[in-house]
Amino acid sequence: MADPATRRLTYRPSPGTVPDAPGVYKFRDPGGRVIYVGKAKSLRSRLNSYFADLSLLHPRTRQLVTTAGAVEWTVVSTEVEALQLEYNWIKEFDPRFNVRYRDDKSYPVLAVTLHEEYPRLHVYRGPRRKGVRYFGPYAHAWAIRETLDLLLRVFPARTCSGGVFKRHGQIGRPCLLGYIGKCSAPCVDRVSAEEHRDIVEDFCDFLAGHTDKMMRRLEKEMSSAAAELEFERAARLRDDLSALRRAMEKQAVVLGSGTDADVVAFAHDDLEAAVQVFHVRGGRVRGQRGWVIDKIDELDEPGLVDQFLSQFYGDQAELAEEGEASPVPRELFVPALPEDADAVTDWLTALRGSRVRLRVPQRGDKRALMDTVARNAKEAFTQHKLRRAGDLTARSAALQELQDALGLDTAPLRIECVDISHIQGSDVVASLVVFEDGLARKSEYRRFALRQAATEGDVAAIAEVVRRRFHRYLAETNGQPETQPETQPDTRPGIDPETGRPKKFAYPPNLLVVDGAGPQANAAADVLAEMGIQDVAVIGLAKRLEEVWLPADPEPTILSRTSEALYLLQRVRDEAHRFAVAYHRKKRSKRMVTSALDGIPGLGQSRKSALLRHFGSVKRLRQASIDDISGVPGIGANTAALVHSALVGETEEGSTT
Repeated sequence: MADPATRRLTYRPSPGTVPDAPGVYKFRDPGGRVIYVGKAKSLRSRLNSYFADLSLLHPRTRQLVTTAGAVEWTVVSTEVEALQLEYNWIKEFDPRFNVRYRDDKSYPVLAVTLHEEYPRLHVYRGPRRKGVRYFGPYAHAWAIRETLDLLLRVFPARTCSGGVFKRHGQIGRPCLLGYIGKCSAPCVDRVSAEEHRDIVEDFCDFLAGHTDKMMRRLEKEMSSAAAELEFERAARLRDDLSALRRAMEKQAVVLGSGTDADVVAFAHDDLEAAVQVFHVRGGRVRGQRGWVIDKIDELDEPGLVDQFLSQFYGDQAELAEEGEASPVPRELFVPALPEDADAVTDWLTALRGSRVRLRVPQRGDKRALMDTVARNAKEAFTQHKLRRAGDLTARSAALQELQDALGLDTAPLRIECVDISHIQGSDVVASLVVFEDGLARKSEYRRFALRQAATEGDVAAIAEVVRRRFHRYLAETNGQPETQPETQPDTRPGIDPETGRPKKFAYPPNLLVVDGAGPQANAAADVLAEMGIQDVAVIGLAKRLEEVWLPADPEPTILSRTSEALYLLQRVRDEAHRFAVAYHRKKRSKRMVTSALDGIPGLGQSRKSALLRHFGSVKRLRQASIDDISGVPGIGANTAALVHSALVGETEEGSTT
């Protein structure tokens, strides 16, 4: 439920002023800061979608439009221009609601500091920087170190830090790696800066997939050394070849040797999405990346693909060094093509400098690899959910923070949240969700169909739900069953005497959260006061700025954006919203599919389906004669007459009223 104050989006442009053309738009907050950038084939259609009924918007889209204070747009000629402008603006303004696919710091990579005079090879976690070339990411840091240890035999490049390099240069002795042949010891001038850079560049070529050329060169040198009777050198080259082969075996061969592709897959729900990318170069998996992002809009897989390709490869192309291979591969395998697939392909082609193919694999090895990446995405998504929701430490911290911030006597071990969903006062429904110890208790969720509050607004709806919920609580804990069973094994308050289990509303919450601001929180608190319930704390959580409102408090309580307490409240509120909207859609769809054929004697579901299949709609069925209706297989003359009479009578009654 939205705060009534947020419904008046005064900055909404008049529909006639928004051009029906492709372009890019920006939302700004009241202070003028850009908070979201998006692109659209039709600016008019896209912007209108943001200003629909707030209760039906995606939770984070609702937060976006209620946080914003202005919207502006720029018309472009083509969708490719829109892609480029969107990327440039996101990079320039770094809007808080836009997703940036920055490299995940949790994945280790092998970094080569090419900008230094003596480049260094080392394991690295963190954001990417200019002048450094990266290989990976890898699943584990030990995998990089193991591979690096094998390759240093063939490519004895520097791996030490700047301080160690400088110290050994001052004392004139190399480190242990220099003595055992795993470093060319540029610190003591065993090789020049140019010779050391050649070693590093050969190392980069090998990891970039140019393995065949390197292997052939070493085999030729080994044969030449043996022919010249330089057996020690030939043996060393033989061992180098063996080390390279072992390093190559650690990289799984998944596709043909000439395949240069990235494979992208997603796992997502209403609020978040996990992205996994496998980088295949020369037919081998050279690296893997993963992210979990917040969804701002109700994006399906084509929308997620569009968003990922434009943001990720734009950033990667910008970070690539001159002369380095393009980070955009020849082929991109995705689970679904975006709506503007041609424009995205053209844009990626311009970034790469040669043709890029965007494909959805259907069968064979490519499809099998796509399934593997999808499984990885699903597993990463599951782990993300479990890591935060199931982390006992995080949940305990959240409950403790709530207790401290709200001034509660005890931590709110049971939290209930109420949300209202409707369209302009029609089909008003409410949800009640329950969290215990920071985890959802879906078996105790409840739904309410509201009638009296339909014309009285959201505040009255909140009051009605709270009154009904706690009336049941009082009845089940203090009252008696309407029909007393003959045997009563357990007569404790709140326990069902027939099953021995707690009744549905037997447990009160420690904290009741209502979706809204001060008026909603006050309404809920007033109902509890009327009913004499004093041990339930009440707050309102407003979507506009995620403010926490206490009853009768003129100013909101602000929780830190990064606090576990706010994350828990957001999860509770978003779950209540999801549950309410799902019920509202179900109820609305039921009403919409309620047919004029219902209640006609002798007309079951199969006959109704046959009539609708034959005529296409109830409207066309009304226009049919009895003979036309009886011509439908399974419909006799008597049934046809009843159908005709019912539909014609309904039409005449409607015109009379």
